[in-house]
Amino acid sequence: MQKLNFPEYAFRFKNTENKVAIFDEIRKKFIILTPEEWVRQHVVHFLLKAKNFPKSHVNVEKIVKVNGMNKRYDIVVYRPNGTILLIVECKAPSVAISQATFDQIARYNMTLNSGYLMVTNGLNHYFCQMDNEAERYIFLRDIPPYTAQYE
Repeated sequence: MQKLNFPEYAFRFKNTENKVAIFDEIRKKFIILTPEEWVRQHVVHFLLKAKNFPKSHVNVEKIVKVNGMNKRYDIVVYRPNGTILLIVECKAPSVAISQATFDQIARYNMTLNSGYLMVTNGLNHYFCQMDNEAERYIFLRDIPPYTAQYE
C-alpha cells in the first residue's frame, strides 16, 4: 500500500481468499484492505496514539440518517457525555479533497453537531473547528490532542 502522510504504525494483516485484510482495533475484526480502509486505519492509529483519544470513545463506519437517508460515516469520536467531538471523513489517496468532500461532512454534521471535523485522503489533512451557531468552520493546523477540556 501507498505511504501516507502519517507516522509509521504497526498494523496486523492476514490473507483471506487471496485478499489482504487489516485488523481494525475499534471493530475488533479484520477488514478487507482497500485504499480508503488504509487511510481509515491510519487515522484510527493517529487518533489513539498521537492524539491520545480513548479507544472507547472512537466509533468506525456506522450509519447515520441525513435528510431521511442512511449514510455511513468513517470515524466519529465521542465525548464522555455522549455528544460528538470529532467527525472524520476518509478518502482514498487517489481521491482529491474537494468542496464536495467538505459538503459531505458538513451534511453529516448538520445531524451530528460535532465540535471538530477532519477530512483526509491520507496525503492531505484538513482540520476544522465548528462554530455551529454561525454555521461555519474555522480551519486549524491540527486537531487538538485529547484532554479533559473535551469532557
